[in-house]
Amino acid sequence: MTAYRSSDTPEAAPTGPLKPRTHWRQRRDVQAAALVPLVALVAAVLIGDLNAWLTLTLAGLAMGMMLFIMTSGFTLVFGLMDVLNFGHGAFISLGAFCGFSVMLSMDGWRLSESLWLNLGAFGAAAIVAMSAAALMSWLFERILVRRVYGDHLMQILITMGGLIVAEQLIYVFWGGHDIPMLKPPAFQGGVQWGGLVFEKYRLLAVVLGGLLFIGLLLIFKKTRLGLLIRAGVENREMVESFGYNVRRLFVLVFMAGSALAALGGIMWGVYDEVITPHLGQSLMITVFIVAIIGGLGSIEGCFIAALMVGLLSNYIGFLAPKLALVSTIGLMVVVLLWRPQGLVPVSEGGK
Repeated sequence: MTAYRSSDTPEAAPTGPLKPRTHWRQRRDVQAAALVPLVALVAAVLIGDLNAWLTLTLAGLAMGMMLFIMTSGFTLVFGLMDVLNFGHGAFISLGAFCGFSVMLSMDGWRLSESLWLNLGAFGAAAIVAMSAAALMSWLFERILVRRVYGDHLMQILITMGGLIVAEQLIYVFWGGHDIPMLKPPAFQGGVQWGGLVFEKYRLLAVVLGGLLFIGLLLIFKKTRLGLLIRAGVENREMVESFGYNVRRLFVLVFMAGSALAALGGIMWGVYDEVITPHLGQSLMITVFIVAIIGGLGSIEGCFIAALMVGLLSNYIGFLAPKLALVSTIGLMVVVLLWRPQGLVPVSEGGK
């Protein structure tokens, strides 16, 4: 790498090494993004049946979008606060149980044949679940996480303990039994297009996940709030010298990440039509794997990794059911052998 002296002009310094490096980063990002259609095309050849492939692809995209919603909060908190929050699963479970409680209390809207009433019940449940998770995460950060900043091992231990305590509280308030709930009528069935049928709820999950991804990118790259948060990560002292409270900004990010976990939890519960007290703990393993594959702290990497995990799980489940359980771990091993820092490393502009 070329070294520049202090006497070099500002205009001359970037023209040499930075330009090729930018192209190299862009090429790596394009390669990572191309993996999703590549996996889909290979699966299309192996499956051979267009209807089956489209059904599996939609199911994989829906699963991937829900994983992205849950994982985006986890990877954001790490990327901005350098916190490995394994208590993230507690907010997934909390969101699912709060959301189900609201929807079950709104049977008039939930069981109506009206699409708008069904969406109203789901929207109210999502708002309550996200609000409850945000409030609990504020307490979680103040009581537990604030004491272990900068110590990843202690973060893992103390947040795992918080997850266990949260699951026990779910047993106290909701009991230890599973809670079933059928999808609202407007979310059941499918939409027919030609000779193909696409499940309505999976389409809804794909749309919501896509909108959330675009929204997060716009917030962090195009808004003043995103600029302040990213500047706080790069140079906290400078941002605070302008009168901004960086700690408060980071706590806001922590609350937003937990709210996203709650949204993902209720969406997953409606998708499965049942929730269990250990829902968050069981999903946390997959969430962590998705974050590692994408690159810890990277929104773009998280999105690509979640889609790959969702698609691969459905394709492998159809082609070789016995390998479905290890497909996600196998994908992680292959990606890390290729790119040890993940598909879109945050150090290379993935944040």
